[in-house]
Amino acid sequence: MHGGGCRGGPRGGAGAGAGAESEGREGVSPGPVPRVGRVWPIGVRPALLRGWEPPATPYGRGHRGVDLAGAPGVPVRTIAEGTVTFAGQVAGRGVVAVDLKGTGDPPVRTTYEPVTAQVRKGDQVRAGQRLGVLQPPGGHCGGVSCLHWGARIGEEYLDPRSLLPPWLLRRGASRLLPVWGVE
Repeated sequence: MHGGGCRGGPRGGAGAGAGAESEGREGVSPGPVPRVGRVWPIGVRPALLRGWEPPATPYGRGHRGVDLAGAPGVPVRTIAEGTVTFAGQVAGRGVVAVDLKGTGDPPVRTTYEPVTAQVRKGDQVRAGQRLGVLQPPGGHCGGVSCLHWGARIGEEYLDPRSLLPPWLLRRGASRLLPVWGVE
């Protein structure tokens, strides 16, 4: 799911936009990263504790996901419609994986950990649906509570933030502007 021992090279960097091309291995262009996300997996605009750090090689060191700040017990949601492909324990931590609908073959798979799952393998989920709750901190974020959110297509990992549209990535408060000439 993350860390130095995971397979898969980089794809879809933090700045990847809708239709942005990213280079695949062996000269194959993987194509655009679909911006199917409709919500953040936790909170509204969670603080980024650690960003995506793609490895130089498929088995190299890196961080194949992002770590988002969140308190234990907060709801963890799927970012888009899809099918739960895994809900269980991996190395003693709760993990939920969702294959996102309409993202190709193979589909984009998003992963969320550590999560106490409230869904099962095979469940159909809609954007923003609760997958479970964030578990208390483990060792991944240095004792601080965080959600590790990952994404990949096949064996190619990508920055999960590349799945979110620009309006979700923007910082700052929304502002209402006056509409002139309307009574």
